[in-house]
Amino acid sequence: MSVNTENQTNSLDLVKWVAVAALLSAAVIGNYIFDDLSVVLRALGVVVLVVVAGLVAAQTNKGKTFLGFAKESRTEVRKVVWPTRKEASQTTLIVIVATVIVALILWGLDGIFVRVVGLATGIRI
Repeated sequence: MSVNTENQTNSLDLVKWVAVAALLSAAVIGNYIFDDLSVVLRALGVVVLVVVAGLVAAQTNKGKTFLGFAKESRTEVRKVVWPTRKEASQTTLIVIVATVIVALILWGLDGIFVRVVGLATGIRI
């Protein structure tokens, strides 16, 4: 019995995904066909069709899984301790200074290597 129920659910999900594809296709094709209408009306129609497609997609198994994941992600983001403005500024300054120092070191090493290779090959640049 559970296998039969699972097959029904999968076939219903397939129908829902086909409906989502049809709605999104209708949004694109309708926007193209009704190019003589106002941009505001066409944009409103596209938004409505995309929202309806999203609602239909949310009723599928994958959609429900995605919504659960999104809710859990939002909960986790709320648990994050964000740095203060001062901490963020100090960290940014440290990264910039470290980047400049490494850039100068690499520039110096590049100059040394160019001179060593030039001496070894006899080619002056």
